[in-house]
Amino acid sequence: MLLLKLAAQDLLALNARRRMVPHLAARWRHFRGTDASLTERSAWAESLVSLAEDLVAAGRGRVEMIVECAATLHETDRPGDPRLIDVVLVGHHPEGGLSVQLVELKRWSMVTRVEQATAELVHVPGMGRKKHPAVQLREYYEAFTSSSGPLNGLDFECGGFAYLHKATEASVRALIDVDAPTGAYASVYTEDRREQLLSDLRKSFTDHGGASAAEILLQSMGLRNTPLLDAMIWSRGEDTVFTLRGRQKKVADQILDAASKVLPDPQRPALVPDERRVIFLVTGGAGTGKSAIGLQVKAELEAQGRTVKYASGSRAFNGAIQEHVGYGDRKFRESFTYFSSFVTPPDPPLDVLICDEAHRLRDRSTSRFWKPEQQGTRPQVDELLDASRLTVFFLDEGQSVRPNEVGTVGLIKDAAERRNARLVRYRLREQFRCGGSDAYIRWVRAVLGVTDEVPEQWTPDGLMHVEVADTPEELERIIRAEALAGASARMVAGYCWPWTKPLGEEKRLETDVRIGDWQRKWNADSDTFCENDAPPSKIWSVHENGIDQIGCVYTAQGLEWDWCGVIMGEDMVRRDGQWVFRRGKERKGLEPGVKRVAVPGSFDPKVKASSVDDAEFARLVRHAYHVLMTRASRAMVLYSTDEETRAYLKDLTGELQIHGLRPTWENLPQEARIPHLPRPRRGKRPRRNRSRPDSHGQDLRLF
Repeated sequence: MLLLKLAAQDLLALNARRRMVPHLAARWRHFRGTDASLTERSAWAESLVSLAEDLVAAGRGRVEMIVECAATLHETDRPGDPRLIDVVLVGHHPEGGLSVQLVELKRWSMVTRVEQATAELVHVPGMGRKKHPAVQLREYYEAFTSSSGPLNGLDFECGGFAYLHKATEASVRALIDVDAPTGAYASVYTEDRREQLLSDLRKSFTDHGGASAAEILLQSMGLRNTPLLDAMIWSRGEDTVFTLRGRQKKVADQILDAASKVLPDPQRPALVPDERRVIFLVTGGAGTGKSAIGLQVKAELEAQGRTVKYASGSRAFNGAIQEHVGYGDRKFRESFTYFSSFVTPPDPPLDVLICDEAHRLRDRSTSRFWKPEQQGTRPQVDELLDASRLTVFFLDEGQSVRPNEVGTVGLIKDAAERRNARLVRYRLREQFRCGGSDAYIRWVRAVLGVTDEVPEQWTPDGLMHVEVADTPEELERIIRAEALAGASARMVAGYCWPWTKPLGEEKRLETDVRIGDWQRKWNADSDTFCENDAPPSKIWSVHENGIDQIGCVYTAQGLEWDWCGVIMGEDMVRRDGQWVFRRGKERKGLEPGVKRVAVPGSFDPKVKASSVDDAEFARLVRHAYHVLMTRASRAMVLYSTDEETRAYLKDLTGELQIHGLRPTWENLPQEARIPHLPRPRRGKRPRRNRSRPDSHGQDLRLF
């Protein structure tokens, strides 16, 4: 958990726009569940700004300030409120290595000794007895520098200090008396010791490299995610490199514990089988680690000799895993499958069935390619529950994008009750997609009207970047430039143009997506490669030639890239202060099989159908853009084909950048330039090397 990460000079720029305190308050409410007090807000406005001004005055404006940061990876496991450090200053030390200073900000103007008490307890007028700030800093220091702390294994200098910018040395003598706590974390600075603070800041930090140092620390703290597919290349599904944290680890441990209790021991079958059924339902938004939990649980259960299948309702998700991780067809079918694969239940039942993206459950398992006797006749959720002894559902109702997707909490709850099965529910809150920026997720949901929150201008937080392009050419130029530089990047769009199937024997792709003179192809509606080595839709997201195609919600869901260019079409436009939703109409093109736009709007045949009422149509379109706008891990470039909508979005994104915060590959510190791993040769096992070259010789973390 952290509320903000910015260099001191950028924090001051943000404060000048009057956006710093509202941003901190919004993130505080998300993590803590309560509003930040007036005292807390005032402390941010005064003490944070004073500290940032001092850093700039010392010539150390590029030192990174991590605000309200949890002390350890597993802080959520502690009872009560987590320990939050007011500020962690991060940069490079003049003598080499990382430099980290843990800071307690106090607005105390006077402090006296408590009679007949140790120096670790002081009296603050109007506030009563308080611990000496060094006592708090000692806890943080030990958490950071211990064998399990984020600085373990790194070359670092770590210290800490209390900053009382409203006090004088004489008025807080009790804090610096001869018997006061001592240590690298016990310095105290006051208003009249400001020059000493500036001098010590210069001794602790260089004037450059703060972003690089912060990236190292964030990765070590587990606050930067490893892309799902890259992590799977390392693990290959046979063991795991996923480091789960907090509630994610609790969920995984509970599932494994339940499996050990209700499933028979593969080595010693019980004389009387345990007939209990257990269903886990794990809900959480995009990037909360649902797939990471599922894949880790799968690997650990398979290592125990259990029979496990990993099912999904997304061909794109499964296709990307098979293509990018390099599974052969047989090996892939042994491990991964689809929701529709259990019309006939396996005999004997699986031990465990893991159902990812369960919001994509259908009412029935059907296919136009199946014979009548192969079609499902029962609810699909019942087929899945009959397929295994223990079933795990991962679900996000906010990502349901088609009218025939019926996966909800209520559906699974009712199915569990019909079977008299034990239902165990968990909710994941902290997310690590979109750079770990919960503020960005909330902003997207507010902008699209998914929630009732009033959208406000986007506040850069050092974690996620947003900008609006003036033309589709500009959007494509940005995305291609980042892809060429080394980042992962793709373009996606709302389903606002007809979608032509590959034409002729050569499987030529039509340029369906047309905006003025700019014309591009949808990802190929094909199971095989098309003309000019264009990849099929199920792997366009990971194949190098996919950069030439435009993806849609159905082929992007569950995936992520460093940069994502999102094109909003005429299905959702801004008029008179509200969103208006439109269904499109098509006309015949000049060539057989090709269609063009007659009336702009949605061309998704399932969503725009007359059987879908207006309220449901609006909900599905909103959700589709919510999915598309949460595919980026560093930056999202947005373009609307509608001029009025584009102007509205520009107002909400504000200034393009603050002091070079735009996270282009060129601007990123070297430690953040982690190229996606190449796809292994199919059928070949990647060489296992536990000391693989991530930034710090530690396991890659995925959330």
